[in-house]
Amino acid sequence: MTQTVHKFGGSSLSSAQRYERVASIILEHTQPGDCVVVSAAGKTTDTLVKLWQSYQQQDTHVVADILLQLNNHQTDLITQLLHADLKRTALTRLHSELTAISELIKNQGLKEAPLLAHGEVWSARLLALYLTQLNINACDLDARTLFTLNNGQLLHTQNAQQCAKFITPDYINVVTGFIASNTLGDTVTLGRNGSDYSATLLANYCHAKQVCIWTDTQGVYSTDPRKVSKAVKYNKVCRGQANLLARLGNPVLHAKTLSPLRNSDIKLSVRSSFDVQATPTDIVKEGNVKQKRFITTLNNIDLLTVEKLAEGEVADVSQLIQHSIHHFSQNGETYLVVPSASTYKVVSYFEGRANISESSLNGCAVVAPVNDISKLNVLAIDTLNAHAIEPRFIHQDSGYILLLTDQVIDSDILSVLHDKLINKGQEVALIIAGLGNVGEVFIEQLSAQFERFSDDFTIKLVGLIRSETLLFNPSGINIADWKTHFLSESKAYNNQTLLNIISELDYEHKVVVDITASEAFSQLYPEFVALDCHLISANKYAGTADTAWYKALRTSISERNLHWRYNTSVGAGLPVNFALADLQNSGDKITRIEGVFSGTLSWLCSKFDGTIPFSDLVLEAQKMGFTEPDPREDLSGRDMQRKLLILARELGLELDLDDISLSALMPETLAIGSWDDFLANESTLNDFIDAHAANAKAQSSVLRYTGLLEITENKVTAQVGITYTPIGDALANLTPGDNIFVINSKWYSANALVIQGPGAGKEVTAAGIHSDLYWLVQNIK
Repeated sequence: MTQTVHKFGGSSLSSAQRYERVASIILEHTQPGDCVVVSAAGKTTDTLVKLWQSYQQQDTHVVADILLQLNNHQTDLITQLLHADLKRTALTRLHSELTAISELIKNQGLKEAPLLAHGEVWSARLLALYLTQLNINACDLDARTLFTLNNGQLLHTQNAQQCAKFITPDYINVVTGFIASNTLGDTVTLGRNGSDYSATLLANYCHAKQVCIWTDTQGVYSTDPRKVSKAVKYNKVCRGQANLLARLGNPVLHAKTLSPLRNSDIKLSVRSSFDVQATPTDIVKEGNVKQKRFITTLNNIDLLTVEKLAEGEVADVSQLIQHSIHHFSQNGETYLVVPSASTYKVVSYFEGRANISESSLNGCAVVAPVNDISKLNVLAIDTLNAHAIEPRFIHQDSGYILLLTDQVIDSDILSVLHDKLINKGQEVALIIAGLGNVGEVFIEQLSAQFERFSDDFTIKLVGLIRSETLLFNPSGINIADWKTHFLSESKAYNNQTLLNIISELDYEHKVVVDITASEAFSQLYPEFVALDCHLISANKYAGTADTAWYKALRTSISERNLHWRYNTSVGAGLPVNFALADLQNSGDKITRIEGVFSGTLSWLCSKFDGTIPFSDLVLEAQKMGFTEPDPREDLSGRDMQRKLLILARELGLELDLDDISLSALMPETLAIGSWDDFLANESTLNDFIDAHAANAKAQSSVLRYTGLLEITENKVTAQVGITYTPIGDALANLTPGDNIFVINSKWYSANALVIQGPGAGKEVTAAGIHSDLYWLVQNIK
């Protein structure tokens, strides 16, 4: 069974040393049944084209010189690579084939396609023999036995059957690229650079999992790295952009190469045969990766207009001139971008329907995400104008800009364009889980925040999660219309789906913002970290998980140089965690923290003065949305307990929830049963609170519900529960709904540091999350 189809281009086979390198790659990266598609060695195809042209011109002297050149090159390769019988057999076959070519020339019987096919046949045979010499089971296959066309159309069913018949499962199958046959048995070619197409066709017919194109570059770049030293190599490129680049003349991939992969899961990688250790560029399906920015130059082209362009005609013309052709519509006209050297053939093909609109053009094309195109168009034109280049023809379309000029875009100008249009700050992918009140406000504030980071970072919102539904766009979700997009485009997902799409994100930084109250979602944190995600949490569960789990998460985050911010997990937008960290980093030592860490319980206790039953205040708070749907969750104190544990761990204390004593703001009996049961026994709550209030008053104090963390040399005290706070104390004067943190330390011993403010509310909580995001971005700069 064929797992992988490898393809090696002419530059990878241009010398004996390169053949040896290719053989070592095959040894490491193939298994029996795999296929290796090869192009003609070095410039062999160009030499054969010159031979054909000289034959047509009946230039016998040049024909003889080229035949000698071909003989010398192939003989040198065979002599350097093969030994003994293998060498003698190969030389004999080469001599026989060159003699046959000479006879055809002499008898005026030479045909172009069979002549050009020799380059690939020689490469495949030599590589298979060399692998055999290395004791590898290898065989060479002529693709004319695998691929058949009828009137230029591939016979897919028949071809799949032929591949199943001739590809040997126990051997490395070295297959000729570029060539095929028609139903009459005649040789046909698949176009210049057609070996890539041969490889993807073969992968499709053999149901391979992967195609690996080995070339002389390390992958797909933002522009030609030979011209621009700052060209960016991309690890992943989506198929749509790769196909567009190919049509616009980018030499790394060619337009037909991708077509056999359509609607398949076959992976396509571009790798360097000169630097095997370099990371490849993977060409992936749409929707799995963000779109990138590219600049590709165009030289010596003509712009043709065509009347009534029919389906399939562009493909036919591309085959005719052996070159990819891009076409588009503008102002009611259909245009073709054609190499000037091929204009005559193209015009002749259309028989009066094609006219030259602009001739002898140069220029460039900018390929980018759709949302970036308009601003890049303006920027590109301004940059060209600044260098005294005025575009003669401009076309802006979905995902690209075509700027055609009289002048050639040389390396210097291309470098400037690249700096202006491509090289920008690092990119951050943002995934937000939790789209409730706080989440909505946080998203609404994002646009303004993004502007603040624009000089150093481009931040894109790529994922939105609500319950079991996910909206994902690796190139960025339009924040202005996120609700509309979520309603119409979000899909059900599971945890593995979420992890898979995060693993595919090729951003410099990834940030998961958790605004849920879900313990299950927080349990995914270790897997997010394993995928190199920074974390921002308003969720308290991870920060209060079992100590072993928590420490392992912390260690993993540290080892991967990641950040975890969770300031809003305690105190909403109040900078409590920041303050504690700053005090400790400056050499201070925290000895005591006491406070009210729940906006709900703050409101209830501060509002209660005995004139209104406490249960009525609870119902009022529930109606205003201050409580959980079942207010007993607030009255239990468990939320405060978790917050105190987070503060304790912020101080480096190894505590678990069970180490913090807890007494509820209600009798234990009311925690049993339903909410209706609670309402039926609300008098029990009122009696309970009235009794505590009376005791507090007797001690010149007021009733409060607080958390306390006290650290001495030998003991840590951690408790959450009802306290009687003396009148005049900071805790006694608390504004209803506020949180308060009274912090004592070595430096704040007699006069405590007090942090007080709203402890709940969607605006302040969202602002606190933005504060965490800002801190994170500044620290990954």
